[in-house]
Amino acid sequence: MMQGRICLVTGATSGIGQAAATALAGLGATVVLVARNREKGEATLAEIRARTGNPALDLMLADLSAQQQVRALAEQVRAKYDRLHVLLNNAGATFASRQLSADGIEMTLALNHLSYFLLTHLLLDRLRAGAPARIVNVSSDAHRAPWFDVDDLQMQRRRYGPLKAYGYSKLANILFTRELARRLAGSGVSVNALHPGTVGTNIAASGGRFAAWLWRHLPGLLTPEQGADTAVWLASAPEVAGATGGYYIKRKLVEPATPARDAGLAQRLWEISEQLTGIQAG
Repeated sequence: MMQGRICLVTGATSGIGQAAATALAGLGATVVLVARNREKGEATLAEIRARTGNPALDLMLADLSAQQQVRALAEQVRAKYDRLHVLLNNAGATFASRQLSADGIEMTLALNHLSYFLLTHLLLDRLRAGAPARIVNVSSDAHRAPWFDVDDLQMQRRRYGPLKAYGYSKLANILFTRELARRLAGSGVSVNALHPGTVGTNIAASGGRFAAWLWRHLPGLLTPEQGADTAVWLASAPEVAGATGGYYIKRKLVEPATPARDAGLAQRLWEISEQLTGIQAG
């Protein structure tokens, strides 16, 4: 079903990313796994290969919170692949206290949004070359929190809160998705966002031991495989070929929160994202 299709998955060594990479490999795709840690990445690669029997797997290393490493990753992808059919932006985390990335940017924003924005921009020519191609952005219903100040994304004026920062970043994912879909209209490259559900992953690990333990013991948690289902479906299903700019939950198109549908807010976020990454995304 996905034979001959090249898919890049970020955050691929655990949780939703690993489950999605495994599913796409099981469908016959060539899968490029992006990981921070080589040892963990190679172990994941071997596990997916053993489970699926698919030898067409690749591993690339990058800390996606650091823009220099995002750029180096993109160059590595571009050097090895002349086209790309699926970009699954999945890497993300929460942080218990306000931290700064290597670029001096609040860490949640740097990893959860700006890595999506920058990596996607740097690989757009490969996605256009692979058209019909798909970009899938893992967001969250945490974007529905009733506060969003696009001019204080890094919470320099307001008091930092990990849930607030996470909600900001997930709303940014949807605004980015919708604005990118508008800009890519007619290109053969579609882009959609999704809420994976509340999944038993390591996303809270950066929040400390208690936060990680609490997250893993929340009632009704989905498995990583269940959480990855909609992402894999958006990346591969014929029935959503050409669908773009949407927000999906359990394979169903749903309306995101009102701020996520604000075209002016999306354009303002785009401009700020260009400034913070030093690119002109067009």
